[in-house]
Amino acid sequence: MTSSESFYGGIPVFRGFTSLMDPVLYSPLPDDWSIGVADIVDSTKAIAAQRYKAVNMAGAAVIAAVTNALEGREFPFVFGGDGASFAVSPHDLERAREALAATATWVREDLDLKMRVALVPVSAIRAQGLDVRVARFGPSANLSYAMFSGGGLAWADAAMKRGEFALTEAPGGTQPDLSGLSCRFEVMPASRGLILSVLVMPARGVDPPAFRKVIEDIIHLVERSPDGGRPVPAQGPPLKWPPQGLDYEARTRRGGPLLARRAGVLAYTLFAYLIMRFDLKVGGFVPEVYKRQVVENSDFRKYDDGLRMILDCTPELERALSDRLVAAARDGVVRYGLHRQDAAMMTCFTPSALRSDHVHFIDGARGGYASAATALKAMMA
Repeated sequence: MTSSESFYGGIPVFRGFTSLMDPVLYSPLPDDWSIGVADIVDSTKAIAAQRYKAVNMAGAAVIAAVTNALEGREFPFVFGGDGASFAVSPHDLERAREALAATATWVREDLDLKMRVALVPVSAIRAQGLDVRVARFGPSANLSYAMFSGGGLAWADAAMKRGEFALTEAPGGTQPDLSGLSCRFEVMPASRGLILSVLVMPARGVDPPAFRKVIEDIIHLVERSPDGGRPVPAQGPPLKWPPQGLDYEARTRRGGPLLARRAGVLAYTLFAYLIMRFDLKVGGFVPEVYKRQVVENSDFRKYDDGLRMILDCTPELERALSDRLVAAARDGVVRYGLHRQDAAMMTCFTPSALRSDHVHFIDGARGGYASAATALKAMMA
């Protein structure tokens, strides 16, 4: 394995989220790497049609497909609600390309949504005077998530939306490997007042220290709230049977008619539900441990050239956050979007329930990040 291929695994993991904006934590990606970006076209319309789960499933599918294509090798990625972004080494570029193209086809055929996908060379981003730097945040001892800075990820996303660096969909019927992708948990109602989707980006030409100060102020406000605003209940998300995500999970399965796949998922999820409901230890699987890890591994806060959070917060905290952001926007430091709703939802990627590094993507259950992004665009307009 070359130094470029082993780059991400060599980045130290930081633990305290309050350290997020410390530039020392971020390492520049090697120049020969590439950035993958994907998002749902007209996600606002899909959200208006209450297709929240389908939109989230599409975004998480990108990460699942690329992870499985790379045979579980660690790589930096971030879930954006209606899409995802990631970085890969030259060694993994073709596999990632095939996984992205196949996912776009699957999203169109099985979810009836259109997904844009692109691969952008890091060298092309640096030619614009921007950078892509990566840090690894460990929300628990189980795993770490990537955080991105430097402005390059945002530029790659904008370039994709302009039609640059686009990938063509795979031929019809191509199915990515989405093993481990599911959405079995019920929505998680707010316990403190409301679920707040937060998206904060730097204003054009802003002084970096000024933007850093605002983000640190926001994080400190949240850290003072119970459990840092985590929207996942301490005992784990609600679970019922049959699961609300039954049809989506059936569509991730390969081979055979959809009806047969639904029947298979129905039987398997009943088995899993009984194990979880009655805390039955099966082999090396301990439900209590798994549920604790689900809570710890939830990615309800992240940074990818801007701050994203899904918070269970009191009206008082919501007002404090809003007041700070209004002042920062007035001073020309940030652009932001907030979206209020009554619940959060979770989409899961669990390649193995016997390992502790399963990933749980959090979004608002009534529009989430996509609606916060719409509010941000309205502010820019």
